Amino acid sequence: MCLSIPSKVVELHPDEQAVTVDTMGVKRKVSSHLLAEPLALDDYVLIHIGFVMNKIDKADAMESLALYKEIVSKLEQQEREV
Repeated sequence: MCLSIPSKVVELHPDEQAVTVDTMGVKRKVSSHLLAEPLALDDYVLIHIGFVMNKIDKADAMESLALYKEIVSKLEQQEREV
């Protein structure tokens, strides 16, 4: 099973068909070759193995990110209790 964390587009590289995304504070350049629709700054996308697979709604992205942050927080809490 593969989970994709929503990533925010923070930089466009149209000459390379790529974008730089921010995934929970980690920035990296990924390919947008597989996406038919154009991307803009502040769009949210899902990525798989370095490729943008689809663009998602900002509200859905925010909801998913909140859940991921909650999971991370609970895991960190469990580690401190051990």
